[in-house]
Amino acid sequence: MNWRQYARTPRVAERTARALRAGEKLSKDSAKTGRVLSPVRLTGRTLASSFWGKAWCANLEAYRDYEYRLPRGRSYVRSGAVLDLQIEPGRIAAVVAGSRAQPYDVEIKIKPLATAQWSRLKTQCAGEIGSLIELLEGRLSDRVMGIVTDPAQGLFPKPREIEMTCSCPDWATMCKHVAAVLYGVGARLDSEPELLFTLRNLEHGELIAAAVDLGAAPVKSQRKTIAAEDLSGVFGIELADAPRARPAREPRPAAEAKPPAKRRPAPPPTPRSGTVKRKVGAPRGKGNTKR
Repeated sequence: MNWRQYARTPRVAERTARALRAGEKLSKDSAKTGRVLSPVRLTGRTLASSFWGKAWCANLEAYRDYEYRLPRGRSYVRSGAVLDLQIEPGRIAAVVAGSRAQPYDVEIKIKPLATAQWSRLKTQCAGEIGSLIELLEGRLSDRVMGIVTDPAQGLFPKPREIEMTCSCPDWATMCKHVAAVLYGVGARLDSEPELLFTLRNLEHGELIAAAVDLGAAPVKSQRKTIAAEDLSGVFGIELADAPRARPAREPRPAAEAKPPAKRRPAPPPTPRSGTVKRKVGAPRGKGNTKR
């Protein structure tokens, strides 16, 4: 009889302490080789809080073939067992702490979204997304949410599009370590939602460009402007305060045309001193000369 199958399940505190020790050792080893780790760290028991993170986890829990493995995966990711998580086009690579001293290597390959399916999504979403920021933040209409999260035609992968491997001795296709990594992806999408498009080998900006290509007018955002805090929260960058533009001056009203002023008659010329005044018709002579 194999008594290992009746081994006591470690408690949460024990699993957390084991993951912490394994993480410290892995960090020291990675520092020697220059490898940069990207562990999954949760705040509290919430796995994901954003639209894309929650939608990923909801799609994962819809896999009926793996529903019995998912609870163990949630426990592992909450305990900090995912020591490293790297997401690239079509591939997820991770290191997960387990019951042994040496962590397990997990690799998940996901097929890219079919070209015809991506073209159909762009057509359906044309004019429905106001900006790239709204797309990444998940500020979408109910119609667009239904399109991108559709189990059959949406952005998220289906079970037949996923290939999973783990170095642990578990014979199951989805072991608890693989499940922990998949939940870790949902947590990572909270801070880096664009990684979903990276994973499916897609360019997320094409959903915005589709509105221009198809001649559709993009919907206006509920906000007239996007605050710098929104940009910083999405891209993880600090934006300097932009100088405020001076308000444009209103044009002055045109002055009413005034009628031309009447010209006054010119005054008679003033006689010069020393000149002689002569009566009209009087002959010139000595008697008429005034000295």
